[in-house]
Amino acid sequence: MAKSHGGTSGVDYSVGAEIINDTATHTGQFMHIDFYEGSTISAIISTNVIDNSFASATVDQGAHLTGYFTSIKLQNGACIAYKI
Repeated sequence: MAKSHGGTSGVDYSVGAEIINDTATHTGQFMHIDFYEGSTISAIISTNVIDNSFASATVDQGAHLTGYFTSIKLQNGACIAYKI
């Protein structure tokens, strides 16, 4: 588990992040996704979430997902995907 810097989420912010505010597919190794706008997820791939029902989900501003994600595509909105 990554070391937390000043928070309780377990996210190591020093590793870096990707700001996602378009409708392109973004790939990488992400462990935490914070939505800073209300968003709709078009597609998301996680290797450790068995029921991948986040696809087509609408999430509120301030929502977050924690897990192991390798791809995310938004229909609208914006988020920050923190890298592993």
